[in-house]
Amino acid sequence: MKLEPGDRVAVVSPSFAAPALYPAVHEQGLARIRELLGLEPVEYPTTRKSGASPAERAADLTAAYADPSIRAVFATIGGSDQITVLPHLDPAPFVADPKPFFGYSDNTNLLNWLWRHGVPAYHGGSTMVHLARGGGVDPEHLASLRAALFDGGDLEITPVKEFGDEELSWSDEAALTTAAPRVESPGFHWHNADRVVTGPTWGGNLEILHWNLAANRWINPAADYAGSILLLETSEEMPPAEEVFRMLRNAGERGLLEQFPAVLVATAKASNFEHRPPHEDRARYRDEQRAAVLRALAAYNPSALAVFGVDFGHTAPQWILPYGGRMTVDGPARRIVAHF
Repeated sequence: MKLEPGDRVAVVSPSFAAPALYPAVHEQGLARIRELLGLEPVEYPTTRKSGASPAERAADLTAAYADPSIRAVFATIGGSDQITVLPHLDPAPFVADPKPFFGYSDNTNLLNWLWRHGVPAYHGGSTMVHLARGGGVDPEHLASLRAALFDGGDLEITPVKEFGDEELSWSDEAALTTAAPRVESPGFHWHNADRVVTGPTWGGNLEILHWNLAANRWINPAADYAGSILLLETSEEMPPAEEVFRMLRNAGERGLLEQFPAVLVATAKASNFEHRPPHEDRARYRDEQRAAVLRALAAYNPSALAVFGVDFGHTAPQWILPYGGRMTVDGPARRIVAHF
């Protein structure tokens, strides 16, 4: 069921409570929920609580899903320990009222947990990273967010004209008003584009998926993913190409990689606050990552249709995509469509 203007939405910090450190950025995100979406954001005890325990954060998620007046749930940002929140969650209220959840990066943990319990969600969206962005909300992000929340229907996921993998420090007031630099996008790179695949999506941040595999607790039997479209993106930690290959090889050895007839790989972030290489080095990093993914697919799923350079990860703009919902990847037409 889609939302209506005036509906209440939860804003939670299931991972890192960035609002505790950067309240001005957080407030700007809340204001844009009201102004651009016409929704009323509702905070919870740990939304701004630095160092909240996994059990406390789980309690906030549970409260949001148990409250029938809350119609969607937004993560403020990602983090690095959301996997420790999952054991504290009871599926009952989530299954009883499967309202949409929006998040990416470390929120892959929760996206996957919801998927395992039959609750569709959306990969993408951070109130602080995307809605509070200096220079305004990207039109691609807003269009896909509106489709997920209100409009439904089919939305073509197109190549962007420009993209960026840099950000401004939230400690600087300029981050509230100034857009980070961007460069021309090379567009999509298609592989085995000889068929049309429609199916539900699964995946997310590769590093987090690998943690779930290592924990051997949150991944279903491989056959449960058969026919799904795999979403893959990497974080600001910028794993080297060989590590990307090894993580995918581990998934392949488990029999997982062969289940996906189509794979969408996000434009890789190749810069962070500590390391901002020249743009030619960033392009080389992305080329090497693409080669690593293709190497893994050649070994474990050589017939897979793959598209690289889709903007749904840690770069900007960011398309929001269904997670557990359906998408179509049309190789001959070179089109990607999200079914909201």
